[in-house]
Amino acid sequence: MQRHQILALLLPIALVAGCHTQPPQAAPVPMPTTDTAVEGKAVGDERTAMEAAIPTGEAPPASAPVETQGIPLAPNAPDSYVVKRGDTLWGIAKVFLRDPWYWPEIWQVNPQIQNPHLIYPGDTLRLVYIDGRPRILLQPGLLRGEAARVSPRVRSQPLEAAVTTIPYETIAAFMSKPSVLEKDQIKLAPYVLATRDQHIVMAEGDTVYARGFKQPVEVGMHYNLVRVGEALRDPDDKSILGYNGVFTGTGHVTRVGDPVSLIMTESTRETYPGDKLFPGSVDVPLDFVPTAPTMRTQGSIIAVSDGVTVIGQYQVVVINRGARDGLTPGNVLAVFARGDMVHDNASHGFVTGVSTMFSPKVRLPEYRSGTFMVFKTFNRMSYGLIMEATDVIRVGDIVKNP
Repeated sequence: MQRHQILALLLPIALVAGCHTQPPQAAPVPMPTTDTAVEGKAVGDERTAMEAAIPTGEAPPASAPVETQGIPLAPNAPDSYVVKRGDTLWGIAKVFLRDPWYWPEIWQVNPQIQNPHLIYPGDTLRLVYIDGRPRILLQPGLLRGEAARVSPRVRSQPLEAAVTTIPYETIAAFMSKPSVLEKDQIKLAPYVLATRDQHIVMAEGDTVYARGFKQPVEVGMHYNLVRVGEALRDPDDKSILGYNGVFTGTGHVTRVGDPVSLIMTESTRETYPGDKLFPGSVDVPLDFVPTAPTMRTQGSIIAVSDGVTVIGQYQVVVINRGARDGLTPGNVLAVFARGDMVHDNASHGFVTGVSTMFSPKVRLPEYRSGTFMVFKTFNRMSYGLIMEATDVIRVGDIVKNP
C-alpha cells in the first residue's frame, strides 16, 4: 500500500480518537428561579433604604402587598438593593417587606460571611425565590474581600461600620443624657458629693466632686449630670417604675481619687449634691434584628424623651412592659391611639349643649398610629424608638403585638 494511502486511513481514526479523549464540559450550576409574580426595580441610586421605601410618585403603589407563603412583601420590592452609608436594618427590611419584623424569615445566611448578621455599605442584597419562598441573599461588596481574591494587597481605606438596626446617634444621645431613669440605674450611678465653694448654679470652669463610681475612672473622661425627678407610675397598678431625669450639665475628670474631681464644661441649671453622673459616651449594642414578641403583650407609653407632648419618628419613648413580660431588644410593637370619649345624646332629642350632662359617655375605637421597637429592657419597663408615626402619638397611647 502506498504511503499516502496509509496516511489517509490513519487521519480519520486519529480525529475520532481525539474527540473521545476531550474531557466533558461541566454542567451549568442551577440558579434559583425568580418568581415573576413579584417584580421589582433594582435600587442602585444614592438613596438610603428609608428614602427608597418612600413612594416617589414614579409609579402608583400597588393596591395591596404581595403575599408569598404568608410573608407580605412591599408593593414595590426591588430585585436588589445596594447598601448605603446611613442605612439601618429597619430601613432595609422596609424596602423589601411590608412588615420589617418578618426579616429573619427571609434572611438567607451566606456561609462565606464570618458574621452573617453584619451588613456593610457597598454590599448588595438580592431578592430571589427558593422553592417558591422569598429569600434575601447577601453579595459582599469589594471592601469585604469576597468579590475578588487576587494577590495580597494593603486595603486603601478602612472598612465602613456595619449597618445598625436603628439610628445609633439617637439612642446614644438618650442613654448618655437619660430623661427617664430606671431604679437600678439610679442605684448604680455615681453621684455629686459637693461643689467647690458650695456653688449651686454651676458655670464653665467650676469644680464638682463625685463619689460612687463602680467602674475605673481616668482623667479626661466625660460625664453628664442628671437630677432624679418625679416618679413614673404604672398606669395599671400605680406602682413606681422609674423616675424622670433632668439634665443639668456636663464635666470631665481632672483628678481621680475619692472623691473624683470634675471641671464643668456646660451647665444648663442648678446642680445639687445627690445628682447622678452618666458616661458621656455609651456603648449601646444594636446588633439585634426586628422581630415580633414571642408573647402576647399590651402596655402603654408612660414617658417620652425631651418632654414633648406630640411624639414623632425616631423619638425615644418608655413603655410599662419589660423583660418579665417577654420583651427583648428588637421586638416590634404596634402603637394605637386611644379613641376620644364622646357623649351619646342621640336618644334624648335635646340640643347637644344642653343634653351632654345627662347623656352617657362612649369611647371611640382605637386606631393604629405608629410602630415602636424595643432597644433596652428592664424588669418592668422598656426603652424603645418610634420607627414610624402615621398619626399623632401621645403619652398614654397603647402598644401591643403587631
